[in-house]
Amino acid sequence: MPIEPMGQPQSSLSAWLTHLEQLHPKTIELGLDRLNWVKSRLQLKLPFPIITVGGTNGKGSTCAMLEAVLSAAGYKTGLYTSPHLLRYNERVRIAMQEASDQALCDAFAAVEAARGEVSLSYFEFGTLAAIWLFQQQQVEVAILEVGLGGRLDAVNAFDADCAVVTSVDLDHMDYLGDDRESIGWEKAGIFRAGTPAVCADASPPRRLLDHAARIGAQLKLIGKDFVAHAEPTQWQFTSNTGWRLNLPFPALRGAYQLDNACACLAALETLRERLPVTPDNIRRGLLEVTVHGRFQVLAGRPLVILDVAHNPHAARALAANLQQMACRGKTFAVFAMLVDKDIAGVIAAMRDEIDFWLVAGINHARGASAPELQAHLMNAGISAILTFVDTAAAYHHACQIAGEDDRIAAFGSFHTVAELMQVVLNRKPD
Repeated sequence: MPIEPMGQPQSSLSAWLTHLEQLHPKTIELGLDRLNWVKSRLQLKLPFPIITVGGTNGKGSTCAMLEAVLSAAGYKTGLYTSPHLLRYNERVRIAMQEASDQALCDAFAAVEAARGEVSLSYFEFGTLAAIWLFQQQQVEVAILEVGLGGRLDAVNAFDADCAVVTSVDLDHMDYLGDDRESIGWEKAGIFRAGTPAVCADASPPRRLLDHAARIGAQLKLIGKDFVAHAEPTQWQFTSNTGWRLNLPFPALRGAYQLDNACACLAALETLRERLPVTPDNIRRGLLEVTVHGRFQVLAGRPLVILDVAHNPHAARALAANLQQMACRGKTFAVFAMLVDKDIAGVIAAMRDEIDFWLVAGINHARGASAPELQAHLMNAGISAILTFVDTAAAYHHACQIAGEDDRIAAFGSFHTVAELMQVVLNRKPD
């Protein structure tokens, strides 16, 4: 019999999360042996199809589009993503709604009862809890976002009915390798033999292609098997297996979102017999999709843009979006990053779009200090810099010095955006 939640040792969601943080000696430990043992103890039997989404950037947006389209088609969706910005509940959504504290506590208790003496990382524990909850809530399709890499990531313990790789670029090199070929091979680890797979990277690494061919995955490639053609007021999705759709632009901002939308539609086309959707479902989903922190523009003056861009690939996309957005004034950066990221690469990608840099430390063990960021900027020949103790102080100063025709771009990490979202939400009306 499946293990039921019993004897919860924690009384609240916050207490559970503290427990999870202290449970395992390493924040990140790739590998599936421990997780698979607990998975077998939980006796998870998943009757619903799974769409697994990996990639360096674009995972969250693609997952959100899949959720929106499938929900518009009437399916009860389960969505598991990471990291969260304000609440852990954001990571687990059922039927477009965040899981309640009680539901998460029940799921954590079930995993706790099953794991015995096995130590699980924070992400592994959370992944098993999310899948357990999806089973309990009888979702009709689950969308799982890879946390890191793919081959050894916790979500890869569950076989995908369609696996998506959105993009491949340099990030998490301490874990995945120091070139695109190595990283692409790790990400291709979510592919399954004889099963649909989608890659929306315009120049996929050879090792990704070779791995897909070696295991017999049914790989679909952007630019070859499916394409997007942008027109002034709409765009067209065309595949070589039948779909030809005229569609509205996604509600998510940025030209690069067409690649993510393509990945979404290519995946849905491969599953059309199990999860049929109509063109109207697709149009509604694209128009209604939302995801926080991805070129998120806040109403008011000066304009404020929040973007979790934390590697050069994402920073180049942010820079392109800023360049395409008309601005009569200056652009002020509220900039904070983690110390183990490619800070110099992000600065190089953004330097031509920023007039003044307001840098701050992040309230995180891996956060780069303001002086460290200042040193990187100065090494790049940038002198228009002010440093602040935290992102809130940097943001408040930006609001004071920016005029109505200026804009503020806050970026560098999920932590940067999360801290500023807290500031914005708690800000009292003027």
